[in-house]
Amino acid sequence: MTEARANSTLEVDYLVIGAGAMGMAFVDTLLSETDATIAIIDRNHKPGGHWTNAYPFVRLHQPSVFYGVISKGLGTGAIDADGPNAGLNELASADEILDYFDHVMRDTFLKSGRVSYFPMSNYDGADPARLGVERFHSLVTGAPTDVIVGRRVVDATYQNVSIPATTPPRYEFADGVEVVPPNALVKLSSPWARYTVVGSGKTGIDACLWLLEHDVDPDNITWIMPRDAWLLDRAGIQPKPAGVAPGNRGVWLQGALEATEIDQVLEAFEAAGMVMRLTPDVRPTAYRCATVTHAEIASLRRIKNIVRRGRVKRLNVDSIELDDATIPAHPDTLYIDCTSDGLERRPTVPVYEGSKITLQCIIPCQQVFSAALIAHIEATTADDATRNEVCVPAPHPDSAQDLLGYMIEIAERVAQWGSDAELLAWLNQSRSVITFPAEVDLPRQQMAGELVAKVRAKYADILAWDAAIVS
Repeated sequence: MTEARANSTLEVDYLVIGAGAMGMAFVDTLLSETDATIAIIDRNHKPGGHWTNAYPFVRLHQPSVFYGVISKGLGTGAIDADGPNAGLNELASADEILDYFDHVMRDTFLKSGRVSYFPMSNYDGADPARLGVERFHSLVTGAPTDVIVGRRVVDATYQNVSIPATTPPRYEFADGVEVVPPNALVKLSSPWARYTVVGSGKTGIDACLWLLEHDVDPDNITWIMPRDAWLLDRAGIQPKPAGVAPGNRGVWLQGALEATEIDQVLEAFEAAGMVMRLTPDVRPTAYRCATVTHAEIASLRRIKNIVRRGRVKRLNVDSIELDDATIPAHPDTLYIDCTSDGLERRPTVPVYEGSKITLQCIIPCQQVFSAALIAHIEATTADDATRNEVCVPAPHPDSAQDLLGYMIEIAERVAQWGSDAELLAWLNQSRSVITFPAEVDLPRQQMAGELVAKVRAKYADILAWDAAIVS
């Protein structure tokens, strides 16, 4: 029996639950722009969230320069000289990201004297008997701690990132069938006759590329792809000079108004080089924010055994049961499970609400930038109504039509934020994917806003983008 322990007590302005990328980005900006005291609790043994369990060969899909906290750059800004990312800004590895967040915690947060960090701790919730008191306990010793929170509790876990290493497969498999997360690939002790990748998202792409880079014959790779997805061209997501606004915004907005159906809009994005598809004659039905290069697409196209018969229901030694068919399988097959949902489409909730802040994406798929922005608005804006007008959460995209919703969300933010001189100055000095005009141009911003509103209104009946939003 564990001996009961007396609660220790801590008093801070903010209690942040989660030391993943969003929690770290929020704390960094709050620390820079206020004199607040902050406590961070996290279940992991070091900062980094899902990166602490990521597969070793994972890299960012976006340039390193756009990732992490604002006060400290990630990487050197180097341009890759070779490999599938040649000519583009470097992509940090999992190890580099974890080392980076560890340095931010030790060298910036803890040295400030205003941040307390409690790894290996579980958040237990509010004390029902005492207003403003939260509680957590150590997962190592069981020791409880009461936290008197002066301002807000910040939930940095709401986006709920899941990865294969910590999420069981969503299908059944028989005895004798070997199913592993991508992490296991680097620990192989003997070869398999065949490799089958289950899942078509970013993780599935990475697993396929890893197998190909390690000289697995493409004919020995099967890729189970429930849905083809539109893929962003990484060459178009690179650092641009400060004060430069997205140049093709007016072009695609006007094109969307002239199109007669959404498929024409998506194909126009493809013709403009904004997105790509894996197989030219297969129309994508998904969009999940993954980015690739032309070299990576060319490599992936070497895999001809692509199964498009729905999701896996059960893996047997000699067969695979799918939604739409049962197909034969080689008994000497290693299955790499890549089906966890790293971009779970959760209902959006108000970011600022009384004594709570719920971190969510404000720019779609840009979690760390969004968290930093939420902290900046918390620090510089007087009331929650105004804060929530600026920081309207955007659900993660999922379907192909959400690609249009994604573009609309970004265009709306550019039009809205570009009319605020103070916010515009902050955006132009932050390490953001989206770049903005250097100065406020109210007539131009008003015209852009009206154009975006027309596009949203035209496609309102088919856009699923806002379906998850609750007030």
